[in-house]
Amino acid sequence: MSKLFKLVVATATGFFAGILVAPKSGKETRADLKKKADDVKLAAAEGSGTFKKGADTAKKEAAEFGRSAKATAEKIAAEAAELGGEARTRARRVSDDAVKTAGAIKTDAEKHFKKKD
Repeated sequence: MSKLFKLVVATATGFFAGILVAPKSGKETRADLKKKADDVKLAAAEGSGTFKKGADTAKKEAAEFGRSAKATAEKIAAEAAELGGEARTRARRVSDDAVKTAGAIKTDAEKHFKKKD
């Protein structure tokens, strides 16, 4: 049981015990009890409404946050895929350039060594 609930129950119990031992007539005591019971019902109804409203607001905020996070994740995934494709293309170009450069160096070296023979 939550501490708040225990506090409310203890307070209500103490209040009603105080009314029952107070020096009033039975009719006055019953009227006081009915009034306080009505007050408690009204407070509970208002509290319940406030709680539901707060819960609805929190639910809406959480849903919006979820949609926003999903959209952001999708954008990041799309950008990562695009960057991955761009990185593969550039790596392929670098590799091709390295092969061409190595071939040119080999050709130059072969020409150089053939001239000295």
